[in-house]
Amino acid sequence: MNYSIGFDVYGTLVDPVDMGQHLENLIGDKASEFGQLWHDKKVEYAFRRGLMQQYVDFTVCTHQALQYCLNVYQLSLSSTEQQQLMARFAELSAFDDVIPGLMALSTQGHQLAAFSNGPEDSVRKLMNNAQVLQHLHHVISVDDLQTYKPNPDVYQYLMRRMHADMNSCMMVSSNPWDVIGAKSAGLQAVWVKRSQSKIFDPWEIQPDLIVSDLCELAAALKR
Repeated sequence: MNYSIGFDVYGTLVDPVDMGQHLENLIGDKASEFGQLWHDKKVEYAFRRGLMQQYVDFTVCTHQALQYCLNVYQLSLSSTEQQQLMARFAELSAFDDVIPGLMALSTQGHQLAAFSNGPEDSVRKLMNNAQVLQHLHHVISVDDLQTYKPNPDVYQYLMRRMHADMNSCMMVSSNPWDVIGAKSAGLQAVWVKRSQSKIFDPWEIQPDLIVSDLCELAAALKR
């Protein structure tokens, strides 16, 4: 069976925590910790704004989360320095398995889309820089609906954009909350467990499939 597959971007196709030398120059040996807090906080801000129905695009959530982290670590950056750091998000690298995995899935006949909380222009730039864009058929953003995952409306929108139904549309994400959101909206969903230490939320909802990376997903769908 051929599927219409929506891939979460941050955490699934690219690593949002790994800002490498950019954060090390700023905060030294706490760079990884800073990066994780920054990622967690921007996702939290998107959740909160979605619930409050006070939408701003994900770039604003990311910038406000950066300001929060700077306050936590008692760091001061000028507006220009903050914007330079923000710009690095367009330069995140794809995980090693992403391009070969997408190529295998495309060869199998599946329709592939990046499906993100990020604005479409930003996601396209990121995917292009990571050399992933050419392996996708669509880039779809929740910005079109002015709300965020895991609102069920956004998963319904994914199906409409891909001209798919619940039986043929699949969400693939490394974020358990995204998998649960998709399943709650009626889609099939795959959890990409990128680390053995990751734990799925102990809810009554489980993924249809658990894989370690996109190559394993391609192998599973080939059977």
